[in-house]
Amino acid sequence: MDKLYVACMFGVRTSRIMLGTLHGQTFTVSELRRFPTPVINEKKSLQWNLPDIYRETLLALGEIGEQEVSVAGISCSSWAGDYMLFDVEGTLLTPVFHHTDPRIVEGAKAVFSKFSLEAIHAETGVASRPGNTLFQLGAESSRRFKRSHRLLPFADGFNHLLGGDACAEQSAASSTQLFNPATRTWSNRLVTGLGLPPGLLPPIVATGTKLGRLRPELVKQTRLEDATLIASTSNELTAALAGLPLGHGKPWAYLRVGEESIIGTEIPAPLINNMTRELGYSNECCLGGATNFYKRTVGLWLFEECRRFWIAQDRELSDDVLMHLATTSPAFECLINLADPRFAQPGDMPLKIQAYCRETAQEIPRKPGQIIRCILESLALEYRKTIQELELITGNKFTRLYLFGGAENGLLNHFFVNALQVPVILASPDAAAFGNVLVQALALGHIPSLGEAREILRNSVKTQPIVPHPTSWDTAFNRMLELVATPTAST
Repeated sequence: MDKLYVACMFGVRTSRIMLGTLHGQTFTVSELRRFPTPVINEKKSLQWNLPDIYRETLLALGEIGEQEVSVAGISCSSWAGDYMLFDVEGTLLTPVFHHTDPRIVEGAKAVFSKFSLEAIHAETGVASRPGNTLFQLGAESSRRFKRSHRLLPFADGFNHLLGGDACAEQSAASSTQLFNPATRTWSNRLVTGLGLPPGLLPPIVATGTKLGRLRPELVKQTRLEDATLIASTSNELTAALAGLPLGHGKPWAYLRVGEESIIGTEIPAPLINNMTRELGYSNECCLGGATNFYKRTVGLWLFEECRRFWIAQDRELSDDVLMHLATTSPAFECLINLADPRFAQPGDMPLKIQAYCRETAQEIPRKPGQIIRCILESLALEYRKTIQELELITGNKFTRLYLFGGAENGLLNHFFVNALQVPVILASPDAAAFGNVLVQALALGHIPSLGEAREILRNSVKTQPIVPHPTSWDTAFNRMLELVATPTAST
């Protein structure tokens, strides 16, 4: 008999409510509802529109309930950093701030007045970013703290709103920068030093913990009488790793491509030292007790900035046209150092790229296709440099790389494979939903072991590695390393 699960996948831009099915020895996931994750701009403050997110979620649950089917489990996953505060009676305190709200500037100042960057990293193993929970708490007012009884990471807060116990799943807890990965508990040093109210941080529970049932009024509204709320992988990134069809047993890495990209791997235990801090690596808990060891790096932001500039100049070109123009442009005509400070700020990005190439005595790209090819080739080489760095730090030689977000851009995939010179596997766009559902099935005893769950996942998600071909990327990589070492006018 099929087992059904609902995975509420909340995203910074788009949220999806997914239905997962365990049918014999296969998993499937399908989309019940998709909606832009709503925000509120109010008095120069950026907040999450919780009532609308909650309403959309209940509409999706109601739609599946109308089918008169039995849903076994419900679990939420979301991005890291943001959180909800609840009072002693369990009432949500508003607003629920967005991680880019301007208050984070003062929050970071407050935290750094008490702790050094080195001390924070040594305690948490997480790279410091303004939107992390730690720095958001630094901006909280004493008035809000007096009213607060519990803090819950965003997805765990939603599990609680639906009726689950008030606790933090370990992958979400480990992403807050308030968690000590060595002891797998909240950092008493940081909690005490920040003067957080006693008991504000909730109990930490293992991945796959059952949290209870839907609230009675929600059962009546949705007709989902049998569903158990589960703390699956609340951190969406580790949910995606749980949803990979692993099984070959050899070292692997992953790359998530976006405006900002993430490169990482799973390691047996946290890796925290001065080098990992200086290079911006983070450690987070994964399914099965492993550690997600990763760093954030440059992504497609330059590509998007060029598009935005051309649109503003009434020169809009579709992505398909830009990719075609890039494909027909000469290879390795020019390369850029993506870490050059000029590329971190918005503006006339094509002009900045041209200026960089002029300063480094390269061919100056003047047409959109040339500029886009320059960005993508440089990006692929930057990823190669980071993968080599990751191999050096972990002592692993990666035999394959899982690529998230690459299905839409064949040219970029081609560049990555040949630049990295390792087989690349395109991860499912629904990997995080697969991971969420897999953990639910394990928690409810529908699958007896993680090993068997991995086997079912391999049966469900067919993969075919993209194999690299001998190319001239080695020569281009050496050119890139020379550019990185060469100062320019903006450095």
